Amino acid sequence: MTTLATYVKTKRKEFGLTQEDVSMKSGVGLRFVRELEQGKQTLRMDKVNQVLYLFGAKLEPMEGERL
Repeated sequence: MTTLATYVKTKRKEFGLTQEDVSMKSGVGLRFVRELEQGKQTLRMDKVNQVLYLFGAKLEPMEGERL
């Protein structure tokens, strides 16, 4: 499991949310939430940020990093 997947799953549980709750509150599909928590390697960054926004976080490239 990736660090991002662990973070989302941990935060979801801390906030007392189900995957369905996260899906509805963030505006992404339930399948996306499940794939995110399972550590899928290819996910849309904008959708990831929709989920992270619920927890006061944001994913963005690091300055100086190669893409």
